[in-house]
Amino acid sequence: MNAGATVDLSLISHTNAGKTTLARTLLGRDVGEVRDAPHVTAEATPYTLVDTAAGDALILWDTPGFGDSVRLAKRLRQQGNPIGWFLSEVWDRFRDRTFWLTQLAVRNVRDQADAVLYLVNAAEEPGDAGYLAPELAVLDWIGKPVIVLLNQTGPPKGSADDAADAARWRDALAPWTGVREVLTLDAFARCWVQERALFAAVLRALPEARRPLLQRLVDAWTARRMAQFDAAIAALAGPIARAAVDRVLLPADPLLAKLGRSLGVTRSPDEAPEAQAVREMSARLEADLQAGTAALIAVHGLEGRAAAEVLARLAGDVRTDAPVDEGKAAVMGGLVSGALTGLGADLASGGLTFGAGMLAGAVLGALGAAGVARGVNVARGKTEATVRWDDAFLDGLVTSALLRYLAVAHYGRGRGEWKEAEYPPFWRELVARTVAARQPELARIWSLRVPGSDPAPLDDRLRQTLGAAARALLDELYPGALAGTPADS
Repeated sequence: MNAGATVDLSLISHTNAGKTTLARTLLGRDVGEVRDAPHVTAEATPYTLVDTAAGDALILWDTPGFGDSVRLAKRLRQQGNPIGWFLSEVWDRFRDRTFWLTQLAVRNVRDQADAVLYLVNAAEEPGDAGYLAPELAVLDWIGKPVIVLLNQTGPPKGSADDAADAARWRDALAPWTGVREVLTLDAFARCWVQERALFAAVLRALPEARRPLLQRLVDAWTARRMAQFDAAIAALAGPIARAAVDRVLLPADPLLAKLGRSLGVTRSPDEAPEAQAVREMSARLEADLQAGTAALIAVHGLEGRAAAEVLARLAGDVRTDAPVDEGKAAVMGGLVSGALTGLGADLASGGLTFGAGMLAGAVLGALGAAGVARGVNVARGKTEATVRWDDAFLDGLVTSALLRYLAVAHYGRGRGEWKEAEYPPFWRELVARTVAARQPELARIWSLRVPGSDPAPLDDRLRQTLGAAARALLDELYPGALAGTPADS
């Protein structure tokens, strides 16, 4: 195939079915005009989906929609005679422009397309779409391979539901020989891996001689999408890594405060240094999460910014690491023993919380209550009190990041500026399982953190873990769609 060759895809449907909206989503930029009216697109317009350094290009044609399909089928049968030419080129153009635009769309398919992307409204039953049969008859008459795209499918659903929708339409369209495949590709809620599945379907539909050219274009598109994926994961991992090493040094407990506590006089929780430390860390984390989400949105070619993240958390979301007063620990000596293995001993009065199973029972038993205070301080080099985010809280940030990735990766550009919405319930369950499966891996990463240190080493590890988790999620949502991409090669 010579340099500068093209593969052309014609996007066509019944009028006002969302072609231009889908074109914007596929192209990642605003093209055409979108409004709720028939025949908004007044001409067939080519746009480059992807190109290569050699000059090859994959072209998407946004066409006027079908209108009166029954009348169109009759008119097309007249194309071989002069009267038919006059009616379509002269009379219709000036006296019946809507019908002429419909003919223009068909001519684009006939003269330009290697394959046809035909949108249908998946919200209706195939048998209720009166336009369907005559339009498919016209496409059969033209003779180009047709990929049917199920649009307006609503919020993202599980792979089983998508497969059921496709099967229902595939059965209904079985009589039409030009229809090669039926795929779900909603203009508002598709994911980029579904676009890769679309290109694979077009590849199968093309003649053998045209496939090497399209394969080169698909490889170029995939390389760019995987670079986008890596940039998205980096935007997600950075704030978590920085949160992991964030800390606030607490001031030494003054003698008057200790005396006040011994007399039962305490200050307001909001006035406590710990509360102020949490506020400081929350402000940093919130700003970092918003910046990371803004980067995630921009990476996907969307517009808009993230709304303020709410980080109101319970006290259990943070761990206070501090030297424990040995006198207090000795008083509690009867409570601390090897029997506490896995139960978790809360010595909050001393400013230290032991998570469940954090210390082996044998160590607890050997050191005794006062010994635990000294042993932990020596083992951790504790000479000062600090506040940092708890491991469980960091796990929660990982879960939140993966949900945020799915939301942005499914956000069609045709919807306009990014707006946060509620996640589908099955996403939450899927992400929770995926993170739980990586719990040991995350625990190893958190164990490497040193408060106040460089977050770069954790960032590298987190990118690997988040990337693998995100790929696993996409593969479960869209089985096989990522096969052959770099991580699977």
